[in-house]
Amino acid sequence: MKRLELEASKRDVTGKKVRFLRRQGIIPANIYGHGIDSTSINVDAKSLKHLLAHAGKTDLISLKVDDSKSPVKVLMREVQRNPLTDEPLHVDFYQVRMTEKIKADVPLVFIGEAPVLKNVKNSSMLHLIDSVHIEALPDDLPHSFEIDVSNIEELDQAIYIKDIPLGHGITLLSDPEQMVIKVAEVRKEEVIEVPVEAEAAEEIVGEAEEGAEAKAEAAEEE
Repeated sequence: MKRLELEASKRDVTGKKVRFLRRQGIIPANIYGHGIDSTSINVDAKSLKHLLAHAGKTDLISLKVDDSKSPVKVLMREVQRNPLTDEPLHVDFYQVRMTEKIKADVPLVFIGEAPVLKNVKNSSMLHLIDSVHIEALPDDLPHSFEIDVSNIEELDQAIYIKDIPLGHGITLLSDPEQMVIKVAEVRKEEVIEVPVEAEAAEEIVGEAEEGAEAKAEAAEEE
């Protein structure tokens, strides 16, 4: 994976006033970490969107703030978004120490096609978990774990966490006997749809949008 970089500037605007920054194409963010003071920063909205399209929560990012001599290494901890537009509202970056192990949830990516889904009628693959909890040095954190399902040919066949090759320097913290996926027979059930009034739906979306912005502003005031 190519190197991930982002430039930022220190920020004085906090609280509800940060909404004016977003209108200017600036996203408020914070840097925090073990043994360091929290720092409020601004990041360019376009640059952040590009980063979000390539980086996961276990990918190291070189974050350069203003005219600092060298960038700091960070991970994205939380991205608050507008529920209507999916635009980022606020980001928390966690500054890591390269010699200190950290715990993380690594996402699972499923690849290949399971023959059983084509050969057995009414079969379905149940995805029971979507990440694995591990501990590793920042440089050893994987972007994801790939799960190849192309060898699943029968009903009730399953893959467990213990079947996942972890790689160098990674300590598994999840239960190795936990099931990741399983193939089972599906029994169709009638689905009854309950219509929602258009006006009520708009009200629900509006409340969710206001809630997301309030949460982002609350994070600024903490």
